[in-house]
Amino acid sequence: MGQDEPATVRDLKGHLTVILPMVARHGGRIMNTAGDGFIAVFRSVIGAIECALEIQTVMAERNKGVPENRRMLFRIGINLGDVIHDGTDIYGDGVNVAARLEALAAPGGVIISKAVNDQVRDRLDFTLNDLGEHELKNIARPVHVYRLDTPMEAKAVPAPGLSLPLPDKPSIAVLPFSNMSGDPEQEYFVDGMVDDITTSLSRFDQLFVVARNSSFTYKGRAVDVRQVADELGVRYVLEGGIRKAGSHLRINGQLIDATTGGHLWADRFDGTVDDVFEFQDRITETVVGAIEPTIQKAEIERARRKPIDNLDAYDLYLRALPHVYAFRPNENLEALTLLTEAIDLEPDYAPALAYAAWCIEQRLTRNWPSVGDDDEAQAITLARRALAAGSDDAIAIVLAGFVLVMVGRDYTAGLDGVHRAVERNPGSGFINFLAGTALVYGGEPEKALPLLQRAMTLGPLDPAYYMYLMVAAWAELHGGRPDKALELAERSVAIYPDWDSTYWALVPAYVQLDRLPEAQAALAKYESLAPGMTISKLRRLLPFRYPAPLEMTLDGLRAAGLPE
Repeated sequence: MGQDEPATVRDLKGHLTVILPMVARHGGRIMNTAGDGFIAVFRSVIGAIECALEIQTVMAERNKGVPENRRMLFRIGINLGDVIHDGTDIYGDGVNVAARLEALAAPGGVIISKAVNDQVRDRLDFTLNDLGEHELKNIARPVHVYRLDTPMEAKAVPAPGLSLPLPDKPSIAVLPFSNMSGDPEQEYFVDGMVDDITTSLSRFDQLFVVARNSSFTYKGRAVDVRQVADELGVRYVLEGGIRKAGSHLRINGQLIDATTGGHLWADRFDGTVDDVFEFQDRITETVVGAIEPTIQKAEIERARRKPIDNLDAYDLYLRALPHVYAFRPNENLEALTLLTEAIDLEPDYAPALAYAAWCIEQRLTRNWPSVGDDDEAQAITLARRALAAGSDDAIAIVLAGFVLVMVGRDYTAGLDGVHRAVERNPGSGFINFLAGTALVYGGEPEKALPLLQRAMTLGPLDPAYYMYLMVAAWAELHGGRPDKALELAERSVAIYPDWDSTYWALVPAYVQLDRLPEAQAALAKYESLAPGMTISKLRRLLPFRYPAPLEMTLDGLRAAGLPE
């Protein structure tokens, strides 16, 4: 609630006496109310949309002349889906998606799913903004969403054009979070959390992060994010707020593309004042872990839309990334082509050098067709150039260090590189993953495990999450814990059964646990993924620093029937 909680409660009740009858007029029925929100079901999609637009139009009128700190803005999410009725309540994925859409909406805004849009397209007169697909918390598949123009949002749109030019890399401002708790004691907590998020994001060399002193000039002010983008010269804005009820704390955060008004990410976090500092650390870690890949995805989409004759090295690098992460031979070649073009434009562009080295490393360790006369030498040269050009770029450092371990067998320089990358940016799941992988090959599985566990914490929705599980399984196996290795490897296979490297842990774990039939079945799957693979070929491919983990892996595969 606001600073004057009784007045806020009165205002809310007054608004609801006007809003709730609108629901009935449009064929809706209130199924659940909680705090300052409610869930309603409608007989038709058109009725739901007309009701939502009427609510926001009426609220725009009711807020006229009201001081900023007393205005009440509602977010609305609309979805079409099956629901489960339980007397007075409803459940199901359809309800869950609607709730997540509501969290994506701007204050005073309406977000609808593609399922809704498909039903009403060309049947109603309203303006839609396509926000693309979004990953929604606890929803299995991405949901395509649209934003309806509403009176409250439309009046906040500034004149087009940014007052400050955008930097040449993704730019973000972390605004002071609103203290909606009515408790001045929470100011230190919410300001400290914003400081931590700003500091952690600034460790990502790919991001331009506005300094705290600039973003905090907006503290206590009701501002439109597009105005912030104008004044600070940024593309992305992170905003949020804190509420307190008794000992319970709730934090809401949302990432917005200020050039379009599109909501890219939103989430909420619950905790208590009893563990406030642990809660603060958890929020910071989760928010930073979500924002960096979300911005990268948005930047990739921006580069894809850019005319082909107007691409710079950064655009070419961004266009290469989806091909890199496809982990398929032909996609890998396309990535190398784009990265080579980027390097031709900017020979010292460290991220392009490092990713090109990694692409060649993949071809070597995946046993894919060669791309040159001496792939190993080329990968090592690119990695060393990346280290020289990007001494402060954590992504370039970790990729280059990883390649030096995997291809050059230079464990001293390679492990030094991955350690420096983690020190520079401990908030990146990808950096923790690659560093952990290099440490496993470098013979330090116990040091690798905390990094891999951190990677899994930071990136639970990462498309490559199965790889995080896979390498953690290797580390557990080499640490003498085949039971834990098996659990992780089985989870990895359940997500993506066609990644052959996972079977380097799965098969030996089954063997060590005396489950030979299952080991043989797993080996059969492995051989279908890596036809012609033998013990001798694997011995050449796997760059373990010490003999013991290599022999443990090969012994398990041999026992299950892999030929010499």
